[in-house]
Amino acid sequence: MKVGIVGLPNVGKSTLFNCLSNAKAQSANFPFCTIEPNLGVVNVPDPRLQKLEELVNPERVLPASVEIVDIAGLVKGASKGEGLGNQFLGNIRECNAIIHVLRCFDNDNIVHVDGRINPVSDKETIDIELQLKDLETVEKKLEKVNRAAKVGDKEALKEQALLLRYKEALNKGISARAVEISEDENEIVKGLQLLTGKPVLYVCNVDEASAKSGNAYVDKVREAIRDEKAELIVLAVATEADITELESYEERQLFLEDIGLNEPGASKLIRSAYKLLNLQTYFTAGVKEVRAWTIEVGDTAPQAAGVIHSDFEKGFIRAEVIAYDDFVKYGSESKVKEAGKMRVEGKEYVVKDGDVMHFRFNV
Repeated sequence: MKVGIVGLPNVGKSTLFNCLSNAKAQSANFPFCTIEPNLGVVNVPDPRLQKLEELVNPERVLPASVEIVDIAGLVKGASKGEGLGNQFLGNIRECNAIIHVLRCFDNDNIVHVDGRINPVSDKETIDIELQLKDLETVEKKLEKVNRAAKVGDKEALKEQALLLRYKEALNKGISARAVEISEDENEIVKGLQLLTGKPVLYVCNVDEASAKSGNAYVDKVREAIRDEKAELIVLAVATEADITELESYEERQLFLEDIGLNEPGASKLIRSAYKLLNLQTYFTAGVKEVRAWTIEVGDTAPQAAGVIHSDFEKGFIRAEVIAYDDFVKYGSESKVKEAGKMRVEGKEYVVKDGDVMHFRFNV
């Protein structure tokens, strides 16, 4: 699963990427500092994993992770190829969700491509380019579907009606994610990979003084996205970069306390991105390894087993399941069993976030 970081040039995307991934993407005070997308694998902070490590004392611990892609800044005209627009839009298409960084701070020393600070206008610039590209995609698809619809093909007529709804919305400047569709319709539209249909998390990049409570710029962004299916978090990206440079955990905690935060905003952002992708975690816990495994919300036990190895899914017999809270309460797998709190679940079981699982399979 990939999350793409997008925004206008010079809003803090590469600095944010560096905070998240420690991949040290180049960041500088000029537009198009990033041309090729940078890719980093980011661990998902999860205190439950630390607790399981304390109880089991395994040889190694492996957290869940998400891929983060730092995509170069988009500009007006990107949908027509301006500023390497086609390449950048293609990078976004390959992502499962979008982190949209908006500049919500004043600093005369950092140039803005439009010469003024207006995060709502910046958001609209990006939205328009993505919507125009989506409109082009929808219209191309409609050309093909219309021919089949003319001869009365029922599936084509269904698809035509859906595409026309998207076309109408996009022409009005409404993103695809705001169009209400059924599960069946979602299957039809999935193949289009509409850019504005991807889930989005807005990151308001603020100065240090606004890290805890935001500012007037953030308030305007909140109002602008009120009707969108989107989330928003406030992050002082430059401050986060300073925190990651500190050597010890204690130093980082003192820094956070000084600005009124109890954890790095980057940790909060990674968890939000995980949630944005509709992902959840289950655990395996043994003396060799305690590990967090990533699955989609709603996955069944065999699907969860398949994340470990496809043979586990093919030959699935049953899952032995312990709720995380029970594991912590009783302190070990053997004590959970003694208390009668281990469950045996079959193929229909829908895995819950935090389940500690052991699979029985036969191949």
